[in-house]
Amino acid sequence: MGCSGSNATAPSPAIAPGAEALDARRVAERLVREYGESGVHPRVREVVPGFDGPFFQAGLAGYSDAAMRIIARRHGCPYCVTEALLDRTLLAGGRGFAKADLGELHDNVPGGEEDHPLAGQLMGSEPREMAAAALKLVEQGKRADREYRRLAYNGALAPGAEGHLRLPGGEQIGRGRWPKGQMAKGPNGSGGDDHSRADLSFAAIDVNLACPVKKIASKARGGHWLAEPEGAIRMLEAVREALPASVPTTVKLRRSFDDTPEMAEAFRRILDAAYEMGYAWATVHARTVEQKYVGPSRWDVLRQVVREARRRDPERVVFGSGDVWSAEDVFRMIGYTGVNAAAVARGCIGNPWVFRQARRIMAGEAPAAPSVQEQRAVLEEHFTLALAVNAGARRPEAYTGKTMRKFGIRFAEHHPRAEEVRRRFVGVCGLEDWRSVLEECYSSGPVAERGSVAGSLLDS
Repeated sequence: MGCSGSNATAPSPAIAPGAEALDARRVAERLVREYGESGVHPRVREVVPGFDGPFFQAGLAGYSDAAMRIIARRHGCPYCVTEALLDRTLLAGGRGFAKADLGELHDNVPGGEEDHPLAGQLMGSEPREMAAAALKLVEQGKRADREYRRLAYNGALAPGAEGHLRLPGGEQIGRGRWPKGQMAKGPNGSGGDDHSRADLSFAAIDVNLACPVKKIASKARGGHWLAEPEGAIRMLEAVREALPASVPTTVKLRRSFDDTPEMAEAFRRILDAAYEMGYAWATVHARTVEQKYVGPSRWDVLRQVVREARRRDPERVVFGSGDVWSAEDVFRMIGYTGVNAAAVARGCIGNPWVFRQARRIMAGEAPAAPSVQEQRAVLEEHFTLALAVNAGARRPEAYTGKTMRKFGIRFAEHHPRAEEVRRRFVGVCGLEDWRSVLEECYSSGPVAERGSVAGSLLDS
């Protein structure tokens, strides 16, 4: 199984005694006082200039493709992470995702000008394979697949420069050197020639030491590395050394493999090593690997992790993850644990408004729930984007209808007749079914302007 929450506990609060008393608005006010309007630590903005809010969309297996990411960004999400990509699948040229259960390659490349900044997340079992796969992500496949395999299994790694950039579906949109967190300038305010609208590579490479997947032939990957600290550190070193210094690297970890003292110490060794070798930040999920997605996360333990990290170096940047279900939870996590930003994972599936609401809290305003009209506009918009992402599928409309069911089911939670609408989305099999649900359940009042544009595309 991949890094999904399909067997997860239903949304519930984290273990965080006293966190319920925290006022999200007061936490947001403190962040603005300390760091300015964005509320973001200066180190974060230095590494990724577009990262202008103390929250972001985590990588979600089977969900966080370019369509979901762009919807999140249009509602105020400043930064996104791809779902975990298996290094060997990247090196094989994209084959093997069905066995790996780690998503589709084309869903996880930068999805156009709006899909920026984006971190490419990698997971694997061998340091050299991880290093070569990281280089391939950064270069956007400049070299032939066999060249990256040669680097992984035979030759010395030597970071390159230019690369071809492609949208989901394979459309080439330009080429350019790896950006230092900046977008290129060009026509219509973007940059370059007619085929180079922006420099759209990954803003960072994120090494996944968190996902509770099964081992492959008894070899660790994802969160299993937390039980093998020497191997985890070699993995981190290989990726960092393979990439140009201008390419930021980050790491995602669980708070420990399990709750034994030995595993807690192993986690600390890995975390310290990552910072010492130059990783910009660590995102720490407040569950153990053994927990998978069952049971509450431990913000109390996460708070201790942050305190220990800052005792070693006050400038260490730490992000938090686990049981962030609302905009208020973003600021409760930050206020309670001391993390610099909160990852929103399952809490943003079918709920892109969580980012808009968090920005309203940052501005000192009350967060507003989406109206039925706003919900319809986003549902239409999301379907249109997903259809573009799936353009290379055998029957794009039918495929998109089926894959969008899981989103519709979660979007239904915001509808006044949530259970009825959820059941309707369960039965969606294609474009006509999707239209029927929107017309019959979301037809009260005019659709927002952007939704009208998306609707016209659906009707074309």
